[in-house]
Amino acid sequence: MKGGLFITGTDTGVGKTKIATALLAAGVQAGLVMAPMKPVASGAEFFDRGDGYRELRNDDALELLAAAGGGFGYAAINPYCFEPAISPHIAAMEAGVTVDPAQLQVAARDLATKCDCLVVEGAGGWFAPLGPELTIADLAGTLNLPVLLVVGLRLGCLNHAMLSRQAIERSGLKLAGWAVSEIDPTMPRRAENLATLRRTFGSEPLLHLGFDPTRSAELEAGTAALKRLGWLSESRANSP
Repeated sequence: MKGGLFITGTDTGVGKTKIATALLAAGVQAGLVMAPMKPVASGAEFFDRGDGYRELRNDDALELLAAAGGGFGYAAINPYCFEPAISPHIAAMEAGVTVDPAQLQVAARDLATKCDCLVVEGAGGWFAPLGPELTIADLAGTLNLPVLLVVGLRLGCLNHAMLSRQAIERSGLKLAGWAVSEIDPTMPRRAENLATLRRTFGSEPLLHLGFDPTRSAELEAGTAALKRLGWLSESRANSP
């Protein structure tokens, strides 16, 4: 495997899926085998597979799978899927299910053997609970992948970004970088907030996607990020 990444966010609804799909689609365009993973998802609908079995499927996980070009079974990329759109730990409790990080580690390792790059998207923010004594931070530690922090550009994001960055760094995991997802087109002082984020992280964002980016913009941003991560050589990125 050339690379792996755990994508977390400053909160729920900040654009983690948008950033993840940009990376996946750019990798596929460059000829890499990209494997997505959404270990735990809540908010799903039943899908008739055509073999007499109905399977819960989450929209974010389906977007990841589509961006990666398919090639993986749904259950392989989203081992824990819950119907109600509520906090995963509550959904798991109501379903009588315990999220097992060891099982997710095995699933991630299996995907890693079948791809060049593994892109794992968490749920909610860094400390979002998955069980009584399990958080997204704990899961990220179990998978032991570099972390990409997605900052949803909206009022309050500066505090959330600073707290999340400190928590990730204290966990001992590598912070691979940060990404910007513009989720509020009316946000005041946008440029000033971006400047503060650059000072906070001491670097440019790995990816920066606008509020409603075109596919070409997503691919361009994703390709540039893959090169900065070292997953994609300049020659391969520019090959037809």
